[in-house]
Amino acid sequence: MGEVTDYYATLPAEVGDLFDGMRRRALELVPDAVEGRSYAMPALLYRGKGLIATMQTAKHLALYPFSGKVVARVAERLDGFSLSSGAIRFSVEHPLPAEVLDDVVRLRAAEIEAAAAGGARRRTG
Repeated sequence: MGEVTDYYATLPAEVGDLFDGMRRRALELVPDAVEGRSYAMPALLYRGKGLIATMQTAKHLALYPFSGKVVARVAERLDGFSLSSGAIRFSVEHPLPAEVLDDVVRLRAAEIEAAAAGGARRRTG
């Protein structure tokens, strides 16, 4: 087990199951992601950067893609969800649509890849 799956084990079963499905889907899309921590949250990491985190708070569940740009790119498809620049809030009864999760994961992975490529160009250029 890792940081993320250990955290999920502490949650109510329906929340842990929902989050674990999100984790498994993210790993299907980004197989090189690993469990770790980012911004003190259990998170999936890709190339050492936060890919996504899912957390339960007292009032809601939230997906954190570690990117306000990613949230903005999917915001128009999230009518009825509470958003901030870095989080998408949802509930077990009103989960994040699967296609939006897929897009969040893909967009965030692409950001991480672009940043890594830019850093490599700077180092070699």
